[in-house]
Amino acid sequence: MANHPSALKRMRQNEKRRVRNMSYRSKMKTAVKGYLDAVEAKSADAADLLKSAARLISKGASKGVIHKNTASRTISRLTKRLPAA
Repeated sequence: MANHPSALKRMRQNEKRRVRNMSYRSKMKTAVKGYLDAVEAKSADAADLLKSAARLISKGASKGVIHKNTASRTISRLTKRLPAA
């Protein structure tokens, strides 16, 4: 356990960020799953779901929740699945 005030503050900050990041990651995963389900079902609204999922992923990268290259790769892979539907 940390003893110094600065270390205690760092622990509080890390916990806040961890909770925020988990929440945002969960939103991204839910959006991606919804899109993949729509692609599998050959749904007409798959393009709209891709747009919203890509937006959430890009936002997550800009906030530092995920790395920008990971976001780019994920969006690319999701986009490749759209024409196949």
